[in-house]
Amino acid sequence: MKIDLTDTTSSKINAALMDARRAGGAGAAGMVLTLVIVTDEGSAYDALKAANDASREHPSRTLAVIKRAGRSPRARAETRLDAEILVGSDAGSGETVVLRMHGELAAHAQSVVLPLLLPDAPVVVWWPENSPAHPAQDPLGSIAQRRITDAVTAESPVGQLAQRAQSYTPGDTDLAWTRITGWRSMLAAALDQRPAKVTAAVVEGESYNPSVELLGLWLTTRLHVPVERVVTGGPGITSVTLRTKDGDITLDRPDGLMGTLSMPGAPDRQVALKRRETSELIAEELRRLDPDDIYATSVRTPVERLREPANAETAAADKAARAVEAATAAPARVTVKVPAEPAEGPAAAKAPAKAVAKAPAKAAAKKTATGVAKKAPAKRATKRSGT
Repeated sequence: MKIDLTDTTSSKINAALMDARRAGGAGAAGMVLTLVIVTDEGSAYDALKAANDASREHPSRTLAVIKRAGRSPRARAETRLDAEILVGSDAGSGETVVLRMHGELAAHAQSVVLPLLLPDAPVVVWWPENSPAHPAQDPLGSIAQRRITDAVTAESPVGQLAQRAQSYTPGDTDLAWTRITGWRSMLAAALDQRPAKVTAAVVEGESYNPSVELLGLWLTTRLHVPVERVVTGGPGITSVTLRTKDGDITLDRPDGLMGTLSMPGAPDRQVALKRRETSELIAEELRRLDPDDIYATSVRTPVERLREPANAETAAADKAARAVEAATAAPARVTVKVPAEPAEGPAAAKAPAKAVAKAPAKAAAKKTATGVAKKAPAKRATKRSGT
């Protein structure tokens, strides 16, 4: 059932919801939370579809807030609220209200949303795109127990992670973190099956993907080992390797569908690591409404903690530097050969004493090593992010 209301109010929307519920034969609401989606017209369809699919697992009232402040002075002066109400099969297992706010009303969205919240039920706010710098201080975010953002939609995803770390408040989360749940579960299970001391780790994935960075930061904080970040063509995360003294534990997923888990002394196994849809990510986030302390620790870890792989030029420069250090430590040797007895007469003029001095090894080695270092300067690989 679909109901359109033009130039309406929150009280009229509530009355229309009650009438639609009675017309459908439902005397009481069996919804467990209110999901507020702050979006625009371009992203509204995909966000509502994901929320409706997630509502089959978590029956909820979905409020989609679409702000239309207007560009012209006349449009900004026209303050109006239009609503589109969806119930029944059109709204999944709950109710959906699309709120289009015109004019100055767009700056006071919380005044429209507050009367429409389910009583005594948790509130979750989701920004599919254009999330605020500080979600907990946003007027809509301040009324929610959970606030969901998505760093991958930002212009600079890795820079967005730094912003999320700076503004973190208990209850914040990001879909870039939700996307690595399968990877974290598989790696933890692998170490449970074969306990070993991990000495280092390597995370490979496409550039500009915040999920790859978060996975590396999670390994850094949980294992307390150096983690190397390698950029690949994707899709998403492609491989994770845990270095142990018995051999490498590798979880590889080159196609974004199936992964291969390889462990020392065991046959390779195929595991399900398909890239999930947004509806599955939202459904996972709605399963828990308490603060995620593991996410907080990981996102607050600086991305600079991840190491970059050394290339050939960097290795050559390091080799030259070691040669200089070795030459400096070796003392210079000078050898002089002198005849036992000086020659007499004319033979003395023809055969003078020979003195052979070898050039100091220190200066020669230093000159050679310096020349190598100039031709092959250290060149660090560019680190990029991605999902």
